[in-house]
Amino acid sequence: MTNTESTEIDVLVDDQPAGAAQDDGDIAADYIEELLDICDIDGDIDIEVRDGRTYVSVVAAGDSNLHVLSNPETVTALQELTRLAVQAKTGEFSRLILDVGGSRDARQRELEVMVDRAIGQLDAGAEEAHLEPMSSYERKLVHDIAAERGFGSESEGEGRDRHTVITRA
Repeated sequence: MTNTESTEIDVLVDDQPAGAAQDDGDIAADYIEELLDICDIDGDIDIEVRDGRTYVSVVAAGDSNLHVLSNPETVTALQELTRLAVQAKTGEFSRLILDVGGSRDARQRELEVMVDRAIGQLDAGAEEAHLEPMSSYERKLVHDIAAERGFGSESEGEGRDRHTVITRA
């Protein structure tokens, strides 16, 4: 996005009142818009509030240079910075989820592959399969994937070592 262009911001709210989650989205969108301007990166920002959690997506069409920010590790870092920006404005912890250029869908597919490999270990005779440490949001996704496939899961460990263990249901 060049400084003469404007960022488009779309807001979708589920059946619940927007409230604080919407405020989080607006603050996050302002922060990300400024970041995109500074970096001269094209992108449109969509805000969605589902189940009281704010989801902020940065998308772009065509030959956008947004891909430079869509690496999952980069998105995780940007998400944390955005959460801190929201917290600085509101004084409240933010649980917003950031997606840049479809990075969350890509990570979802990676997690599905990890769970399938873990299930393969169980099918080969292992009693349990430990996955790599990951964020609470990613662990939740893993729990959902495992349950969809008919397997059990639980989180173990503390802090940065917290990970998911897949077991037979």
